[in-house]
Amino acid sequence: MVGANLKQARKDMGLTQKEVAAKMLMTQQQYSRFENGVFQLNYEQILALCKLYGVTPNTLFGIDP
Repeated sequence: MVGANLKQARKDMGLTQKEVAAKMLMTQQQYSRFENGVFQLNYEQILALCKLYGVTPNTLFGIDP
């Protein structure tokens, strides 16, 4: 679920995986693994992506009503 929410938030911002990966100082392949649920985000990555996408952690984790 988190991966799908990441993907939707990224698309809502009109960004590519490559653009997000560059902002996160990682490769596109590494970022793709987060969206595909292969790797889990750490706390700092969650906060950075929330700030980038303008969403809360609750949104990423599907907790918002």
